[in-house]
Amino acid sequence: MHALLRILPAAIFAAGVPGSAVAETFKAAPEQALQAVLDGAQDGDVIELAPGDYKGAIRIDRRVVLSGRPGAVLDGGGVGNVVTVTVPDVTVRGVTIRGSGHDLQTMDSGVFLEKTAERALVENNRFEGNLFGIYVHGATGSRVLRNVVDGVQGGRLNEAGNGVSLWNAPDVTIAENTFRYGRDGIFTISSRKDRFIDNRFEQVRFAVHYMYTNDSEVSGNVSVGNHVGYAIMYSNRLVIRNNISDRDRDYGMLFNYANYAEIDGNWVAGGSLDNIASSRDEGPDDEHSMVPETKPAQGLRSGPEKCVFIYNTNHNKFRNNWFERCGIGVHFTAGSEGNEITGNAFVGNRNQVKYVGTRDLDWSKDGRGNYWSDNPAFDLNGDGIADTAYRPNDLVDRVLWTAPAAKVLINSPAVQVLRWAQAQFPALYPGGVVDTHPLIAPPPKPSASRSLR
Repeated sequence: MHALLRILPAAIFAAGVPGSAVAETFKAAPEQALQAVLDGAQDGDVIELAPGDYKGAIRIDRRVVLSGRPGAVLDGGGVGNVVTVTVPDVTVRGVTIRGSGHDLQTMDSGVFLEKTAERALVENNRFEGNLFGIYVHGATGSRVLRNVVDGVQGGRLNEAGNGVSLWNAPDVTIAENTFRYGRDGIFTISSRKDRFIDNRFEQVRFAVHYMYTNDSEVSGNVSVGNHVGYAIMYSNRLVIRNNISDRDRDYGMLFNYANYAEIDGNWVAGGSLDNIASSRDEGPDDEHSMVPETKPAQGLRSGPEKCVFIYNTNHNKFRNNWFERCGIGVHFTAGSEGNEITGNAFVGNRNQVKYVGTRDLDWSKDGRGNYWSDNPAFDLNGDGIADTAYRPNDLVDRVLWTAPAAKVLINSPAVQVLRWAQAQFPALYPGGVVDTHPLIAPPPKPSASRSLR
């Protein structure tokens, strides 16, 4: 019997439809030349790979489904792309894909979707040691779902590729994937109307890296122990909602020339979210239970240097976020204008805010500000708003930022008197951040369950 079996559903014969006019299923075996099988297929056919190792690189120029049974492995042999897709409506699922080339100039990838590969579906695959996992090079409407993408381990970070790279590809959805190793988990440039939903990122540089990508959404993602969680640069009108940054090293979130975004319900935390969540459940009204002493997971630092860095970022709405256990809660600098920062919780950060400018910024709106764990104010009328304004920084902070050697004087009587005088006479304060309506209690905390799956 010929190794290649053509299987037609019984229903097709019953209906009297000619075989040449309907989709067929090809069962391929490892000893076959897979490219020859693909070249013999017609639009709509299914190529089913039996368990075993198959040689890449392959090129898909038919609208087919390439589906692997458990144990099906496609190996590119270390040259070029393992799979290149050139036509619309192709599906690649259920295959272990490994062994791409390592040339950054040619963008060697596990799966490379060319511009003509609109509406491709890449789902339930495992990518191992490819330079780029999936490269969406202009393929509008593609979907990358439920894959495990392990990049190249070891070597120089600048010589590694990304889990998914996306260039000029609108309406792309990347959801429910796990990304580890390599450079960035998801990198997007010059695109629009894309959705990155419910992904998990570990041991990469940036979990999500935005450049010149507008009108898009980043929601429900979890970044654990990376250099930076979410780096949003030169992008407008984004929705960044319900994401978690768990002990990312440098920044939980970084905004650079990002404008008109909604940043809502995110959680950036330095301590283990497992320990933080369990201790809060025991006593949410006890500040010590809200910021417990925790040890970092093995191989992870205790938390980011800065929960959020905001640079030349304008007209954004930061609402209902939790920023806790960082060296600096928010570093706000360089001409950022028109931002609304209300309803957030700043809990247990070494410095809640670092702002070096001289302009007064009121981080409250319509009589509602933010929660500050180190604010000792009272609420005599019981309206949930503190009776006095909160200022996270004073003149001493400015001196320490510009002259770190002055830390040796921090406990001197002169410094303590200066801080007392500023507290008694607010006119002595320099310009800076003030919350005129600080919250007495924190807003509802985001759920940590996704980070523990």
